[in-house]
Amino acid sequence: MLKRLSMFAALLSLSGSLAAAVSRPAAGSPDFARMVVRAQNAERAQLGLVQMAWDPALANHAAHYAAELAATDKWEHSDHRRRVGQGENLWMGTKGAFTIEFMVGEWLAERAVFRPGIFPNVSTTGVMGDVGHYTQIIWPETHRIGCALRSSAKYDYLVCRYSEAGNVIGRPMRALTVASR
Repeated sequence: MLKRLSMFAALLSLSGSLAAAVSRPAAGSPDFARMVVRAQNAERAQLGLVQMAWDPALANHAAHYAAELAATDKWEHSDHRRRVGQGENLWMGTKGAFTIEFMVGEWLAERAVFRPGIFPNVSTTGVMGDVGHYTQIIWPETHRIGCALRSSAKYDYLVCRYSEAGNVIGRPMRALTVASR
């Protein structure tokens, strides 16, 4: 029994070390920008969509809102009136425990329940929120992106802003499929 408890304690210690060991570029650095854009543009490339370009003004807007989330630990989208013409994706998780690729990967994983249709009827679950991050990333008219990462004492907040904004009610989302999927 004591041996099992020691092994369990060692595993907990190891998992804590792994979380602390997550390496990622500093928010706001050129490496951060490249990494977050590359993760989203890889999906767009597979679908034959125009690549998004980094936009410092969008990144600045994202940074202001990410700082607000980190300061308040509130979890909600910004007011549409404060980001006219900008789409927004949000991610929140344990501070320091996740890579940029993991964060964006959670948005991209929504592809599993995406189906072509007229927005917002583009989810096999019938819930737009199950695909909303993904559809913003693959929105064909979106060509610019800016993101920011800020932290509170407990959480990391990733905010990405997009232009043109996606997820427009009544607009068709065509079949975006790749033979290898």
